[in-house]
Amino acid sequence: MIDRINSLLPQTQCGKCGYRGCLPYAEAIAAGKTDINRCPPGGEEGIRALADLLGVSPKPLDSACGEHKPRTVAMIVEEDCIGCVKCLAVCPVDAILGAAKQMHTVIATECTGCELCIAPCPVDCIEMREIAPESPALARLLKPLRAELARSRYELRGLRLAREEAEKAARAREKKAALLSKVQSAAKPSGVL
Repeated sequence: MIDRINSLLPQTQCGKCGYRGCLPYAEAIAAGKTDINRCPPGGEEGIRALADLLGVSPKPLDSACGEHKPRTVAMIVEEDCIGCVKCLAVCPVDAILGAAKQMHTVIATECTGCELCIAPCPVDCIEMREIAPESPALARLLKPLRAELARSRYELRGLRLAREEAEKAARAREKKAALLSKVQSAAKPSGVL
């Protein structure tokens, strides 16, 4: 049931529902810990789909979570970017490219419009820009494809972060072992075999 609920969510990974991403929100819905009306990006259409799946009545979007808006993507005003990398660290789908002290840019086709990159930017060089609306038929076709792409990018980011953390821990263990070996070597009395 969790997978079926998650498949109906837009996969923006914005956290506006109060959870750290779409999957935790789906898990909470399945467990009966939260309601189906907490996803602003999904809007009324998403609420109806969840209600149909779960056999409950739809309800209005919880305004405490925000409001449904047209689809947007983040854009970096590149000449104002200072390369602080704070936006890279929070993008849930790795849609921002850049390096420390270098200009950053957003891969617009990968951006979910989550807005998580805006708050940490110390120079306010990130803007959300509305995307031109598509025909209803095209939007229905592309919506699940976009959600699947965002979900897979989110999962790949999680795997990358876990790998990087494991590599960092391994380097720390190696450094500690080398230091311990050095200390033990220095502590041996000279002339003793």
